Amino acid sequence: MRKPIIAGNWKMYKTMDEAISFMDALTGKLKESDQADTVICPPAPYLATLVEKAKGSTVRIGAQTMHEEVEGAFTGEISPTMLKSIGVEFVVLGHSERRQYYNETDESVNLKVKSAFEHKLTPIVCVGETLEQREGNETSAVVSDQVKKAFAGVNETDASSSIVAYEPVWAIGTGRTATAEDANEVCAQIRTVLTDLYSETVAQAIRIQYGGSVKPGNIEELLSMSDIDGALVGGASLDPESFAALVEAGSNV
Repeated sequence: MRKPIIAGNWKMYKTMDEAISFMDALTGKLKESDQADTVICPPAPYLATLVEKAKGSTVRIGAQTMHEEVEGAFTGEISPTMLKSIGVEFVVLGHSERRQYYNETDESVNLKVKSAFEHKLTPIVCVGETLEQREGNETSAVVSDQVKKAFAGVNETDASSSIVAYEPVWAIGTGRTATAEDANEVCAQIRTVLTDLYSETVAQAIRIQYGGSVKPGNIEELLSMSDIDGALVGGASLDPESFAALVEAGSNV
């Protein structure tokens, strides 16, 4: 059985003081018996501080993006070696907001995925369709193509440890959520693509999250589905009480 993973993507929210207060509150609410992996992805300036704050707890820290190169003249960017050097373990790659606002492509996401593995970071690879694509019955084709391109040239061993996050663009921050059945159908399609790329064994090892207006009120139904192994959470991850409830739901699957 795949271990559920609940990851919070804070995006561009919180001050340093707010981030520290959140971590203090969250670690006080989590139980050592929690069975879900718990990841917080704060803004880059807080990564090192929260890595230290998370020590001794069940919380692990991830970055929201990274550059594929180790170093260079890339103003404002963060390299995988920088993340690794401060104890970051996960990195979100290919989020729809990065694709939309910062021109990330399937090809650039692939470079970042391979770089993450090379530097022992676990990528959370985001895929998902727009509302226009969904209404045009293109979801399966679009998402399958994103998965294939993201994992191009990635070996079986690395792929097995990766995480895929299915985030329909039309459900991110809108309050709209795919039904549990619809979300599971796409997650199952992703697993089929991974089976074709690698093997049934590898595909069954990869954890697939759902993201898009996930909250305590719908998390249990989503996690009850056969191919949904966790959640990549936006707004509901900003409050320690609601995020702790999501982790608890993941631990009760």
